[in-house]
Amino acid sequence: QVQLAESGGGLVQAGGSLRLSCAASGRTDSWYVMGWFRQAPGKEREFVGRIRMSSGTKYYADSVKGRFTISRDNAKNTVYLEMSSLKPEDTAVYYCAAVLARAGVLPRSQYEYDYWGQGTQVTVSS
Repeated sequence: QVQLAESGGGLVQAGGSLRLSCAASGRTDSWYVMGWFRQAPGKEREFVGRIRMSSGTKYYADSVKGRFTISRDNAKNTVYLEMSSLKPEDTAVYYCAAVLARAGVLPRSQYEYDYWGQGTQVTVSS
C-alpha cells in the first residue's frame, strides 16, 4: 500500500505560479509512475501529466505543456507539479496518483492508477 498526500494548493491570480507537492509513504520500495490529475466542478477528472520515478521520464497533457513541470525527489519520495502562467480554466482540485511501473505501460487514464491522494484545491482568479 502507498499513501499519497498533496499540499500546496491555494488561490492565485491569473498569470501567477504555484507549486504542488505529493509525498508518498508506505510501500515506497518499488518503482512507481506518479501521475497528476485535476477535476473541475461538473467535469471529468483530467490527466495533467506523469513522471516515471526510476528514470524521470515525463509526459504532459497538451493543455498544460509548456506551462506545467513535473519533477521528483526520490530521496524524499515526493513529486512536484510546478504550475506557471496559470489561467482561470486551471481552477480545479488537483490529485496525485501512483501505479507500479511496468515496462512499456504509459498510464494516462485515471483507471490505470491504483493509489490516490485526497486532492488539493487550486483556484485561479481572473
